[in-house]
Amino acid sequence: MEQTTAVPIQLQLHRQPQRKFRRHIWGYLFVLPAIITFALFLWLPIGKGVVDSFYKIDFVKGDSYVGFDNYRTIFKDPDVMTSVKNTLQYMGLGIIIGFWVPLLFAIMISEMRKFQGFARVAAYLPYVVPFVVLYGVWRWLYDPVGPINAALGKLGFDHVLFMTDKSWSMASIVIMETWQSFGSAMLIYLAAVLSIPRDWYEAAEIDGAGIWQRIRHITLPAIKNQILLLLMLQLIATSQGFQTQYAMLDGGPNNATLTYALLIVKYAFVRQDYGVASAMGVLMFFALSILAIIQYRINNRGGIK
Repeated sequence: MEQTTAVPIQLQLHRQPQRKFRRHIWGYLFVLPAIITFALFLWLPIGKGVVDSFYKIDFVKGDSYVGFDNYRTIFKDPDVMTSVKNTLQYMGLGIIIGFWVPLLFAIMISEMRKFQGFARVAAYLPYVVPFVVLYGVWRWLYDPVGPINAALGKLGFDHVLFMTDKSWSMASIVIMETWQSFGSAMLIYLAAVLSIPRDWYEAAEIDGAGIWQRIRHITLPAIKNQILLLLMLQLIATSQGFQTQYAMLDGGPNNATLTYALLIVKYAFVRQDYGVASAMGVLMFFALSILAIIQYRINNRGGIK
């Protein structure tokens, strides 16, 4: 009897994966184009970059294997350390100057009793401004004789050289990007704030809690997970920053805005050293993978408790 009952159980266990595959076959077919696209345009280039990091790339004479020489070049180049410091500064300024802005606007808009819809649209509008227009407008605003310096002069302050002063150049970029991109994060925060039960606020108002007490004891604890998640996303995004630094100042003045990602671009397309650029990309890939793993764990757990 034991043998006759064991065989059907084994067959049933053997058929379970086949049944699951047949049940979800249409789902696999729908996902297949995305997998192929990612493999061709993301995973394959990543693998090719890892291989190229061990070669000296020469499109005329052919590639030659150089081992870890490209990585040694990275650690000997003083511009690499400068770019790392600038990237960390860029990430830090992004948190100090820009991270709290969308959260502040979301809380302010959620507390509005009138014109809330208009405020949402107005706060989001800068996000849809094309980058070409954005750079042109802010270069005019930051000009030594532009509107900002004109206003500072009327208030009795000295003019600020936003684009040519090393102490102001990176902060100026962060201020510009904060104005342009805070609208999307603000909508995420606003959705989280509006999802908080209104009964909590009404109970707090009955108990005599003011607006700051409601924000401190209800709003901020309730959206803590969204705050931490967006913090990780901002760190990942700013660690890859190069477009604005390149378009506005090309890494200047005197390499003050030369970020790590921008140096990779310069190695590849200015110095024509694709091997070193690939090696720098590999190091950046592993660093960002750590942040991506942390972000995944936050998403998987539903936030940090």
